Amino acid sequence: MNTIEADFSALVAEVAEGLIAREALLVTAESCTGGWIAKVCTDRSGSSAWFDRGFVTYSNAAKQELLGVPEALIAQHGAVSRPVVEAMAAGALTRSAARYSIAVSGIAGPGGGTPDKPVGTVWLAWGTPAGVSTVCAHFPGDREQVRAASVAAALRGLLERL
Repeated sequence: MNTIEADFSALVAEVAEGLIAREALLVTAESCTGGWIAKVCTDRSGSSAWFDRGFVTYSNAAKQELLGVPEALIAQHGAVSRPVVEAMAAGALTRSAARYSIAVSGIAGPGGGTPDKPVGTVWLAWGTPAGVSTVCAHFPGDREQVRAASVAAALRGLLERL
């Protein structure tokens, strides 16, 4: 197990404990992380007690079809935006048995960045019984580093909301 996997394992253990204590399930809606959050969650034995499912919605069409994100929202704000990641988090909850969701959409690079949304820009959202909250982060590094930082931030953000 490398250092990144060990860090994720510790975070996932805390997430599992918090969700089990609440008798709650988690759903993920991932774009730039490509299912990595779901993967590290299900790496943990017994995760079926607290992990419901994961949506990998890399394309805009997938966000619309699987999560119900309105096409107009994507057209107006772009896939990497607060409104879209909020809709992803909410859509994942309505399409699952979960009470908690994590949604991520970002620009991992090396291409795709713009002056307004440079490489490393990642929007994260968490759906909870209290509503949906969001954070915009800017992670340095190459594609792998941006994606790994996004996974860690998503898990830490959920822990803060449990």
